[in-house]
Amino acid sequence: MLHDIWVLMIEKGWLLALLRGAGITLLIGFLGAVIGLATAIPLAILRWRRVPALSQLVDAYSIVVRGVPGLLVIYLLFFGSVDWVQKIASAFGYAESAENAYPLIIGIAAIAAISCAYSIEVIRGALQAVPAGLLEAARSLSLSPRVTFSRVTLPLALRLALGGINNVWQMTIKDTSLVSVVGMQELMRAAAVAAGITRSPLLFYCMAAAMFFGMTVASQVLFNRVEKHFNRGFTRG
Repeated sequence: MLHDIWVLMIEKGWLLALLRGAGITLLIGFLGAVIGLATAIPLAILRWRRVPALSQLVDAYSIVVRGVPGLLVIYLLFFGSVDWVQKIASAFGYAESAENAYPLIIGIAAIAAISCAYSIEVIRGALQAVPAGLLEAARSLSLSPRVTFSRVTLPLALRLALGGINNVWQMTIKDTSLVSVVGMQELMRAAAVAAGITRSPLLFYCMAAAMFFGMTVASQVLFNRVEKHFNRGFTRG
């Protein structure tokens, strides 16, 4: 049995195919999470400050994206834009390049949109959790509202949000398995192809599960270290 696994994984190159899929999974997940978080911070601030009209739009976006399956978000982005993107690319002579790159772009955009919706709620909750006593202390030092927000409120909120951001990242990594529907050869798609060709589904899906678990454990260790670093000097209440 071990010899058969060795032949499939090493000699026939399926392990390399799975590793390439894992690399694409990490690429899509990382870029989607970073773009989603960078977009979520200003949107969460708008909602936290209750800016007229804009906060309602942010709230609607968050509710809609969190309320529908991630697969549907990918379908809507892909089929809602593929035609006009192809027309624009063809007009500039980049039809083939656009066709090759478009699934990756859509995959990252969809993961970013989903990640952003959840990150908005995490950051908004963290902003609301900043102790009022610290804000009163800042006012007693005659700090302006802008300085108070940039030097006190936002840094503390981001520190408080680390646990929630970790949860969003873990969810994002698993959501990358959905982008195979637009043609991306990520980890789950690579495992499915290998399972179909070799007729060894249990082996390859177990390998995919082990790789996802490895990503999760490594991410958890990294976030624990980051939280420990930023929690220095703070006592737990």
